[in-house]
Amino acid sequence: MMKLSPPRSLSSPSIQLVNPTTVCGGSRRIRLLAPPCCSSHHHHNPSVSVSTASSPFTEKHSEERYRRDAWLYCDSPSPPPNPTAHSSSIREDDIASQLPELQKLLAMLKSKRSEREGQKQAVGNVFLVGTGPGDPELLTLKAVRVIQSADLLLYDRLVSNQILQLVSPGSRLLYVGKTAGYHSRTQEEIHELLLSFAEVGANVVRLKGGDPLVFGRGGEEMDFLQQQGIQVKVIPGITAASGIAAELGIPLTHRGVSNSVRFLTGHSRKGGTDPLFVAENAADPDSTLVVYMGLSTLPSLAQKLMHHGLPPDTPAVAVERGTTPQQRMVFAELKGLAHEIKSAELISPTLIIIGNVVSLSPLWPQCSTEACNLAEAC
Repeated sequence: MMKLSPPRSLSSPSIQLVNPTTVCGGSRRIRLLAPPCCSSHHHHNPSVSVSTASSPFTEKHSEERYRRDAWLYCDSPSPPPNPTAHSSSIREDDIASQLPELQKLLAMLKSKRSEREGQKQAVGNVFLVGTGPGDPELLTLKAVRVIQSADLLLYDRLVSNQILQLVSPGSRLLYVGKTAGYHSRTQEEIHELLLSFAEVGANVVRLKGGDPLVFGRGGEEMDFLQQQGIQVKVIPGITAASGIAAELGIPLTHRGVSNSVRFLTGHSRKGGTDPLFVAENAADPDSTLVVYMGLSTLPSLAQKLMHHGLPPDTPAVAVERGTTPQQRMVFAELKGLAHEIKSAELISPTLIIIGNVVSLSPLWPQCSTEACNLAEAC
């Protein structure tokens, strides 16, 4: 039985596109720009503010989400939850509205599988599918095949709208995304949903941005289901570090520049603004650091990295909504990166890359000098 959990608080970040420009910051030029690939293929006006409707992802209570999941509200006497209402009522009303249709789908799938296989009730499969950082062309062929053969797909916020368009018309979509301060479903509720539908023989796909086993809690879902006797198959995706670094022309490792790469999370299990106790071991000028979910904790991380010996002028970049048409980025030295991110009003999802390899990007302001020097030294 699917359970209701206590509501979470709700916050609503602003979203704004900024004109490509060049500004000065300390001893270095810092550039805020949209990548050439985006500007040549997508015709948007970067000088105007945009609403969450322009996001490549599913933003909380967006109209796109409710249109996509409209099947869930067939028996609801009222329209989808009002995003201006209190967060408690939003979450509780939303789940209560969905419950009748979820139960109908469970019964229908159970009956369908029983008719096909007699009285023997086969257990379904659960696929944890990584969808990459947003660009649908970065999906694997196996991921596309699994997505198009699913009975039910539980999708996260960072599965791009373009990827969701690949879902077959007969499949059902259910949003289970999380944003800062608001979780449409708790992790425990997601576990129960996966288990409930797998037990009636459905093919269930759990869609996750990036790779499901890199800061995606895929391991927790896999462990829970396997303990219940459910077979879980993992379809890897291109993690944001690889996809976004490639988009910017940044090699995560490079002979003579960086001999290793380290993925960090800006979140701790218990939350808080200062979970980054790894900085002492991460302050290695011969390594590349990639920080996921690190917007709020970057000021603390940067200070700790410099305190433990990482040079303040280490090249760095922050990339919002990487590989999508709405991609924005800020290049800066480590000492000024947090300030520039704040000035540019970057929002989640933003990936941060710190290390000398950043200066090898053709977009780095000093690339013509520093990149050549680094390359010649290798």
